[in-house]
Amino acid sequence: MSLEQAITTLAKSARQAARKMAVCSTIKKNQVLETIAESLISQKDRIQNENSKDLAYGREKGLSNAMIDRLTLSDKVIDSMIQGLKEVSQLPDPVGTTWNSYVRPNGLQVARVRIPLGVIGIIYESRPNVTIDAAGLCLKAGNAIILRGGSEAYHSNMVLAQLIYQALELCGLSGEAVQYIPTRDREAIKVMLAQEESIDLIIPRGGEGLIRFVVQNSTIPVLKHYKGVCHVYIDENADLSMSENICFNSKVQRPGVCNAMETMLVHASIANTFLPAMARHFSDYAVELRGCPKTCEIVPEVKPATPEDWGAEFLDLILAVKIVENMDEAIAHIDQYSSNHTDAIVTSDYSRARQFVNQVDSSVVLVNASTRFNDGGQLGLGAEIGISTSKLHAFGPMGAEELTGTKFIVMGDGQIRE
Repeated sequence: MSLEQAITTLAKSARQAARKMAVCSTIKKNQVLETIAESLISQKDRIQNENSKDLAYGREKGLSNAMIDRLTLSDKVIDSMIQGLKEVSQLPDPVGTTWNSYVRPNGLQVARVRIPLGVIGIIYESRPNVTIDAAGLCLKAGNAIILRGGSEAYHSNMVLAQLIYQALELCGLSGEAVQYIPTRDREAIKVMLAQEESIDLIIPRGGEGLIRFVVQNSTIPVLKHYKGVCHVYIDENADLSMSENICFNSKVQRPGVCNAMETMLVHASIANTFLPAMARHFSDYAVELRGCPKTCEIVPEVKPATPEDWGAEFLDLILAVKIVENMDEAIAHIDQYSSNHTDAIVTSDYSRARQFVNQVDSSVVLVNASTRFNDGGQLGLGAEIGISTSKLHAFGPMGAEELTGTKFIVMGDGQIRE
């Protein structure tokens, strides 16, 4: 069987499984999630043994530290996967809920009811935890899912997909509701992107290159974000101690992820006080600062920023720093360079916070909090299948509810259209 035939067959079987998942009870879906969580506990040694093969492969291929970090299934990462499944199982089931209902003048009763999207295709790099997070959310929302992970995470993804398949079968459901494309051949992605008769939505997760490749080659609707160019703006009324903690966490806690701060904007009236202390704090953790001319005057050891630095997603311990004269200039800078992913303001002025929230067009806008909170688990979704910056049909972290659509149900008693 050719690669095209194999993937076409796999996609069709996922479509059949999706029809059964769409009418699966909440109790049964939660049972599957809990069974997967139990498997992660009992099979942790096996999972990490397979993951070690991928880590060795990644280092041999020269993957960056950020990519190795994403690839690693540490005890902490596995625990978070388990916790995410448990949290998703406790969330309300979005399927079947009424979004809106009303009665027309002619007596027709109209309601919009949430339904599964159908078959979701996930194409992702490095992070094998996505296999569990994505499958859990898709199953909770009554969907089937087709997974195509990166070659660097092949062994990790295979063992996790096997555990999911076994959990579905143990609970009396079709294991084909979660399919993994078992090949490192990149041609598989193109074949998958042509399965418009079987797959309803594609969600790519990875670097900008992968996402643009998917968008350019897909015949299926794509939910995406190209990159995370995230900003923190320190307003003139900000608490400087709070600002330092928020900026440090936003950049250093995990620099290789899409919700890490890449540019720090500082109001000119506090720059002389705030920047030297903030720069020392960053220096202690080997953060390279690249600043505007005014920043370099205040902190001479800062490297001059290039025009390309303002729109860069560094995914590393590198930070662009710019002094702005007022909040309007900060918002204009964000409007020009932001990727509509995550932006934050630190301020003690409520009206200025409201202005920032209203004018910054990003999927998550924070006030007095780290950009690292743009995460489905942190925002109460249990986990996330990705972060959308495309607005159609979701904007921001995507949980179970974002993996549903709505359909109209109309009840009449004999009405005909005149």
